[in-house]
Amino acid sequence: MTSPAASRRVAAVDCGTNSLRLLVADVADDGTLTEVDRRTTIVRLGQGVDRTGELAPDALERAFAVTREYAQVIKDLGVEATRFVATSATRDARNRDVFFDGIRAAIGVEAEVISGDEEAQLSFRGATGPMSATHPGPFLVVDLGGGSTELVLGGSTPEAAVSMDVGSVRLTERHLHTSPPTADEVAAARADVQAALDAATTGPGGVPLGRTTTLVGLAGSVTSVTAYALGLREYDRSRVGGAVLTVEETLGACERLLAMSRDERLALGFLQPLRADVVGAGALVWAEVVRRVRDDVAAAGGELTHVVTSEHDILDGIALSIR
Repeated sequence: MTSPAASRRVAAVDCGTNSLRLLVADVADDGTLTEVDRRTTIVRLGQGVDRTGELAPDALERAFAVTREYAQVIKDLGVEATRFVATSATRDARNRDVFFDGIRAAIGVEAEVISGDEEAQLSFRGATGPMSATHPGPFLVVDLGGGSTELVLGGSTPEAAVSMDVGSVRLTERHLHTSPPTADEVAAARADVQAALDAATTGPGGVPLGRTTTLVGLAGSVTSVTAYALGLREYDRSRVGGAVLTVEETLGACERLLAMSRDERLALGFLQPLRADVVGAGALVWAEVVRRVRDDVAAAGGELTHVVTSEHDILDGIALSIR
């Protein structure tokens, strides 16, 4: 009789441009991950970074306050090891040392500012593990954040990856200033995303989107689009995670969310206020990615008909990386 694999309890913290997230999990020696606690809080750390190049004092304080809450959860659950990862907003900020000092004081570990490439690798590992037995590869994993969007293509392991400087917060602050956005604002934002996709998919370092068999979307903008497409009034992770939508359903939901005012989005019932502000831009990015992948797959002689949403993402990858 085989003995069960030994495990230890770890905590993964992901501090992005828009949200601060925690996963506490038991990770076995064989790589099996069992979730204990998972939570997300919108803190908008990247407020104004695209314009000023610095983290705003009130954004920092929001992040520090939530980190102190997470530190208490980690203590109460008996976590043995914690990894705190920061991504796009902190990579771009001149005053990142203020962030480092505050996080160290709040949670007792050092914040790591990881590269876009490592962010992509961790997202791929976290997302594809649970679905590798149910969906065929190659997978294109799209981690659509507030400040950047990562594209990672691979089968059992990543084979090509790129990080694009387009995301829900960055595009909202750069272009989508009215509610609902004007046609000129939308056109400018689309042009940014299309240019980023052109750069991400050409040349020796480009990701060959046409090889995609299963397109997987991660993070708050994608899960919000999925919740809307499913007609949810309250967010239900069990229904959103693993949901399979047609390309047409996905694009239609994206376009409707983009065209809404902030108040109309809030009335949907499942969006936090700081998500409702930026989800239109996130939906725009997701729609452009889905269209580009569909078209590139068709040009390669294939057909992309469906899109998969994953609730497993960089947090799972971070937890699995803890040694």
